Amino acid sequence: MILAALGFSIMGAAAKMLKGELNAGQLTFYRNAVGLIFLSMSCIIKPPTIIGNKTGWLIFRGLMGTTALYTLLYCILYLPLGTAMSYNLSSTLFIAILSFLVFKEKLGKFIWGAVLLGFVGMGLIYQPSMNFPWYYHVAGLISGLTSAIAYLTVGRLTKHYDSRIIVAAFVVMGTIIPMLGMLLKWIFQLPTDEILFIDFILPNSSTWLPILLMGTSALAGQYFVTLAYGSDKAGIVSVFSYSNIIFSVFLGVLLGDTFPNIIAWTGIACIIGSGVLISLEKRKQIAV
Repeated sequence: MILAALGFSIMGAAAKMLKGELNAGQLTFYRNAVGLIFLSMSCIIKPPTIIGNKTGWLIFRGLMGTTALYTLLYCILYLPLGTAMSYNLSSTLFIAILSFLVFKEKLGKFIWGAVLLGFVGMGLIYQPSMNFPWYYHVAGLISGLTSAIAYLTVGRLTKHYDSRIIVAAFVVMGTIIPMLGMLLKWIFQLPTDEILFIDFILPNSSTWLPILLMGTSALAGQYFVTLAYGSDKAGIVSVFSYSNIIFSVFLGVLLGDTFPNIIAWTGIACIIGSGVLISLEKRKQIAV
């Protein structure tokens, strides 16, 4: 999980380096296209093991993961890197809520208190006085929610597929959807937006390196997070995912982000504390 956190932090930093060159939809395409190339090479060298037929779950996991990536990259381009990653890592809160709503898992007062602490943290990060439009923050929440849904599906798939197949479902979907948006824009001459109806831009000499760094680091992060969440102790290892925020804050500062003020740090601490409390309580329940 620590390796996954580092990989995703580097991915975010590389994406931020491409601001002004590529939009969120184009970043999504290149991030997954690069990952697909390396993943295909891995599968050719060592063919994956396929046990069961859960195609529907694979497609659903790919759709949710791609939605999470679109919104995360959109936030990375316009919000401080640490803030964008904090929103994405609110997935732990949404996993707890979805476990209660969908899987009827009983949540004690302790976990509900931790969830409330997490949402307080997001409110502090939002800081209505900040000079960022509200829809950037909504995109951050969508990123956290869809990440949670995607992670919940991983547990259903790891018993049936090689971890590379699960990652492939994500990168294939994340390559096809942007390509479809490009095709629809070209056929129907639709106006360009920043996410779906995008233009194809061939990278130049100054953008190839950040694109390769973004794609390979994200693939590594996705691979390691799939291994982590596919374990029987996903609630325990998820504690270490919050190192992503720390990595991202300092990488963001190196790239020109302002250092978080005390209110933002308080919000980040609330989100980290919430996730750790939820994970520790899950660990206690597993032990019992």
